[in-house]
Amino acid sequence: MTIFFYLIKTMKNFKYLDLITAAFVAVLILSNITSAAKISNLWGFVFDGGMILFPLAYIFGDILTEVYGYARARRVIWIGFAMNLLMVVTFWVIGKLPADASWGLQESYDSILGIVWRIVLASLIAYLIGEFSNSYILAKLKVKMKGKKLWLRAIASTVVGQFLDTTIFLVVAFAGVLPWSLILSIWIANYIFKILIEIVLLPLTYKVVKYLKTREEVDHLDTDTNFNPVATK
Repeated sequence: MTIFFYLIKTMKNFKYLDLITAAFVAVLILSNITSAAKISNLWGFVFDGGMILFPLAYIFGDILTEVYGYARARRVIWIGFAMNLLMVVTFWVIGKLPADASWGLQESYDSILGIVWRIVLASLIAYLIGEFSNSYILAKLKVKMKGKKLWLRAIASTVVGQFLDTTIFLVVAFAGVLPWSLILSIWIANYIFKILIEIVLLPLTYKVVKYLKTREEVDHLDTDTNFNPVATK
């Protein structure tokens, strides 16, 4: 529980950090649930349901790092990880509980919310590596570019972060299970879509960042930051 008390302590002087944290976690959890719910094929592009919402997690990550700095973004990333893990364990425990004979939907539950631990492992690893890479690159480029060219920094960090996230997840989760041609097709559709969302929503990202910097009176530059992903300060 220490990390949660520490987060509350560090957020008490900010008006919106708690709201952004909650939105980030909600997007992450909903993305993982919908990823398991449906695989779609639209105009030849094969993608899972979570792809519709998941790119917003990276946009929230950009906003967190750009405004509040890498250290605070790091705490939010770990909170997202903890809540995602809690969701997984909860689904698994509920799935293992004996079903009432009158319910008759156990197979439906297992097919949508049942836990496949290989996919869970792939998702958790990909999330941590992708999000931390995104935040790290954005913060480092902000220092190098002296806070300018947010559009370039946001796109560059997302290109790398989403590449690692998408690649790690698909390889760990489906190598040897799905044909490589299908994995490649899913990878292309997911990766292109995620980058396009980042670009399309850049004007909104700029407005949110400007608003938060003004209202929060903060524009953190990570010149002396400890970039260790497991550091607490």
